[in-house]
Amino acid sequence: MTTIRKHEVTLISGDGTGPELAEQAKRVLDILGKKYGFMISWDILDAGFAVFQKTGIALPQEVITSIKKTKVVLKAPITTPVGKGFRSINVELRHLFDLYQNIRPAKSYSGVQSRYKNIDLVIFRENTDDIYIGVEFEHGKAETVELIKTIQNLNPAGKKIADDSGISIKPISIEKSRRIVKAAFEYAVKHGRKKITAVHKANIMKHTDGLFLQTAQEIAKEYPHIEFTDCIVDNMCMQLVQKPELYDVLVLPNLYGDIISDLCAGLVGGLGITAGANIGDGCAMFEAVHGSAPKYAGLNKVNPSAFLFACKMMLEYLGEEKAAFALELAIAAVIAEGKYVTYDLKHDRNDPTAVGTKEMTDAIIDVVIK
Repeated sequence: MTTIRKHEVTLISGDGTGPELAEQAKRVLDILGKKYGFMISWDILDAGFAVFQKTGIALPQEVITSIKKTKVVLKAPITTPVGKGFRSINVELRHLFDLYQNIRPAKSYSGVQSRYKNIDLVIFRENTDDIYIGVEFEHGKAETVELIKTIQNLNPAGKKIADDSGISIKPISIEKSRRIVKAAFEYAVKHGRKKITAVHKANIMKHTDGLFLQTAQEIAKEYPHIEFTDCIVDNMCMQLVQKPELYDVLVLPNLYGDIISDLCAGLVGGLGITAGANIGDGCAMFEAVHGSAPKYAGLNKVNPSAFLFACKMMLEYLGEEKAAFALELAIAAVIAEGKYVTYDLKHDRNDPTAVGTKEMTDAIIDVVIK
């Protein structure tokens, strides 16, 4: 008698177009489970802007409690207010659960419009360090003025900081640099990758980015069979636009990783097909990296591919490699055929033959069950 493998997953339905994407992803995963011998027990919860408007809390305690239990999160897109309201739920979850690895594949798929072909990059971004963590001091506040005076007194170069500055703190630690670089090398070993490039600005920020680079160089010595290079971040942007085929796995501090991962998504057709994983020691979160597109909410319009690719990454994490492979092949086949795809995957975005979110998902399911 075949034993059904069981997995518990917290599903955050999100807002905007998030709930409809979550609904379609759940359909696909439940069907894959029946075909490949596993079952997902879903704990479906809400977080984000809609919840914040109702309760004043964007990330309810019940969500945190659920994640502590399941250790796996599939998160649909969430609206983050700009300049006011709550901070990014992603950032909060990364810190609460120490999800220090942000892994973003950027892969070419036939049928997706792009200037490039045959790109297969993986970006490892450190998730919990660097200026991106948001330790800031507002300009004009008394504590900020005092901080500026303290920094000025400690500044051996004597460079003037304007009194009306806002201040952000950029911590880069040996421990956090070490573990993200180690994770990138271990990924390369597991997946047969041949080259890792550390990206930095160590020529200017010698005590932060310099520390990241030095740590990466030390880790690289433990993996002599994998080629290691480094590149200054502005040069990396140019290199990726000119000759992305020269690169394989990139490992970066938090802020540069955020920027470069979107650049790489642009190389392969945009955020509509781009997924990401946030992984720590014993806990992981998977998501599409695009926004919640609230203007399309409830219109059955948005491309489900990125969120389904996130499901593929989750299946790999859960050890369901066959199902993950089948899902990727099914998405790729539907996109390549170009018949049952959403408007953004058509050569003409006004093409009347474009289908909706559900119909594209139906086509992917049809490939899966064959």
